[in-house]
Amino acid sequence: MKRPPLILISPDVESAGKEFGDLSTSLSAKYEQALIVAGGIPVTMPATDSRDVIAECVRVADGVLLTGGDDVNPELYGNGLPEGVSSTIEITPDGGKRDYRELLLIGEVFQQCKPLLAICRGQQILNVALGGTLVADIPSQVPDALEHRRADKRGEIVHEVQLTAGSLLAKITGGQKLGVNSTHHQAVAQVAAPLRSTAVSEDGVIEGLELKPEGTRWLPFLLSVQFHPERLMDRYPEHEAIFRMFTRACGQNRKKHL
Repeated sequence: MKRPPLILISPDVESAGKEFGDLSTSLSAKYEQALIVAGGIPVTMPATDSRDVIAECVRVADGVLLTGGDDVNPELYGNGLPEGVSSTIEITPDGGKRDYRELLLIGEVFQQCKPLLAICRGQQILNVALGGTLVADIPSQVPDALEHRRADKRGEIVHEVQLTAGSLLAKITGGQKLGVNSTHHQAVAQVAAPLRSTAVSEDGVIEGLELKPEGTRWLPFLLSVQFHPERLMDRYPEHEAIFRMFTRACGQNRKKHL
């Protein structure tokens, strides 16, 4: 019997989990449910900074999903923050170890040539890992910005994004406009050299990234989005299609290595 593709998920961390109050891994079940609906088997990556363990996790997986969470440490992408922005930053409770762990993870994804889907914070850490920078705080740094931090409507469409014609995201969703949810206050600023922006909101905030055409030889599939399709896919087929296409790419990648 053919095994469904195994997809490694990078989790968030909590300062005090329910059991004993220890530093704990944390993951919304919606990511797992989205991958299962799309035909994959989700597996959560351990919260380790061991390069060897991370490399082995990627080796046994058929693809990798980077998830949302707290802010990326600004020390990784800039020379200090604008005045007044520091108070908006929420670093992971483990002191930024998640950043380091995911930088190693992204390196292994490229080294081992595995499909990658990055969501929200996942898009941000991916851009930083490849040499890009971030807008540390949209409200104070983007003129006439939309309200992007709509946690009160995390499962609802709150604005549209314009998709680049012919892009992977446009092909997956079947159009050049896409309604999205929005729960972030940071965003991509300077796009990393290997990537290109393929989705933008009306205020200019980058909502999607893909490899440039000449870079597609590096990975069999790479898509990152600033929104959360796992919270919309139960009602919007175009968001479900993102997970189905990613999972299909993971399955195809597995066949190549059997």
